[in-house]
Amino acid sequence: MKFLNKYIKKYWKLFFSALFFLILETVCDLIQPTIMSKIVDIGVAKNDMNFVLSKSMLMIVITGLGAIGATGRNIIASNVSQRFGTELRIDLFTKIQKLPFKTIDKYDGASLVTRLTNDVTQIQNFVNGLMRIFAKAPILCLGSLIMAIKLNRRMSLIFFAIIPIIFILIAINMKIGYPMFTKVQNSLDKVNSVMREYLQGVRVVKAFNRFDYETSRFEMCNENLTNISSKTLKIMAIFSPLITLSVNLCIVLILWIGGTKVNNGTMQVGEIIAFVNYMTHILFSLMIISRVFTVFVKASASCERINEIFSEKLDEHEVNITLEENNIRGKLEFNNVSFSYCDEIGDIVLNNVNFTLDTSETLGIIGSTGSGKSTIANLIMGFYKPNSGDIKINNISIENINKKDLRNKISIVPQKVVLFSGTIIDNIKIGKNSATYEEVEKASILANAHDFIKEFKDGYSTALGQGGVNLSGGQKQRISIARALVKNPEILILDDSVSALDAVTEENIRNSLKEYSNSLTSIIIAQRITSVMHADKILVLDGGCVAGIGTHEELSKNCEVYKEILLSQVGKEMM
Repeated sequence: MKFLNKYIKKYWKLFFSALFFLILETVCDLIQPTIMSKIVDIGVAKNDMNFVLSKSMLMIVITGLGAIGATGRNIIASNVSQRFGTELRIDLFTKIQKLPFKTIDKYDGASLVTRLTNDVTQIQNFVNGLMRIFAKAPILCLGSLIMAIKLNRRMSLIFFAIIPIIFILIAINMKIGYPMFTKVQNSLDKVNSVMREYLQGVRVVKAFNRFDYETSRFEMCNENLTNISSKTLKIMAIFSPLITLSVNLCIVLILWIGGTKVNNGTMQVGEIIAFVNYMTHILFSLMIISRVFTVFVKASASCERINEIFSEKLDEHEVNITLEENNIRGKLEFNNVSFSYCDEIGDIVLNNVNFTLDTSETLGIIGSTGSGKSTIANLIMGFYKPNSGDIKINNISIENINKKDLRNKISIVPQKVVLFSGTIIDNIKIGKNSATYEEVEKASILANAHDFIKEFKDGYSTALGQGGVNLSGGQKQRISIARALVKNPEILILDDSVSALDAVTEENIRNSLKEYSNSLTSIIIAQRITSVMHADKILVLDGGCVAGIGTHEELSKNCEVYKEILLSQVGKEMM
């Protein structure tokens, strides 16, 4: 996983510092059984209290050193794992922000949330365990074997008989567990997705009394997660008792064979105690190794899912031209632009679209649902790249404009209004973070929002619930328009953003925009023909193709599609 290289380079020194303390602790643990055997075989057997006291003091010192080692590696491990998790989460979030929309569209939103939270936590836990206890297990296991061989070579053969069996069990555990934990993560994605959809559409669910259906849908996903998780844990649960059983059988063999040797006088009691202690250490280490592989399997599955995001390519290339390099302001051109969201010819959304919009002109875009109106806005903002053709702003292809520079010049009021938790002024200042109170107020007046904002007890400091739940649809749209205007853009895009407004309010906003700036280029995307009929140019779309372009009067005479829309909305008396 290449994305981990950054963190390895940054934290390898601290990692090995933690390993140093861990090795110190492990060595202290390994020395103690041998000292204990000598106390029993020499001090106790010969009734030599001085020997017992001296060795006991040595054990206390070694225990103290072990405690220092344990404390050191715990502090370093906790610090490194927390910092690593924080940085990984930030880097992943930053990567997601930079991904082109075509890439983001491939992933479910709930899946991205799970990767940012649960998957990062799984890797963080593995890193923490690796420095605290996982690395200790093989050192303790190998050290116990070496110490046991030094005590009695023939008795240590029991260890070599049982350890291969345990490693076979661990290998089987890993082979079965890896795909199972991947399924668990995917099931968790689905649960999060259903829950997210429900919370976003809770009003629709209540309005149509869909509680039973949503409960059933959630229960199905939740039950699936439960079944897969239970099956996985049951399989994993088999191996831990098998490993414990194998090690305990080994201890029984040690006690049986050792007891016989003690009776024969070929082995001492202290050695038996030391062997049992070392076998206990091996049991502990093998149990940890088994757990390591289980956690490793979870972390590997999470690593793959995170690496999938980091491996996605960014739609960025070096550009040498910025919009500041010429004196043109707000000019827009579409030259033979075709686009498909799926890169498939059969799913063309726009087909050979051509139009030019000069500085300070207003373009209205109208057409039936699905004709490609909002797609034009997405392409202007650089959210997607056209399959063919070229889009120019101020005579520069947007392919050669840095996306940040591009979006600094354009404001959009999206079709679906998005407000964030916080105050009204916070939401408006999203358009321009450095905006003064006077600028915010001016933009709100232009958007016809100032009057209703001042009616609130706290005015512009009124706190909004998530998504602006304490505002009406029209109020949300006007705050969204104020957010776009405070930016003082060269190009303003209103994507069906006055649909919730009455005709009088819409007219007031339109008049305000005319007075706002002589150099503001506006694009009004609408379903209502009255919203665009006063525009300098009107672009009529039909099935992704340009059916006509011109003024209201010209299109009323020459464009059949426009005449049909006009007839259906305002009647013959307006024709």
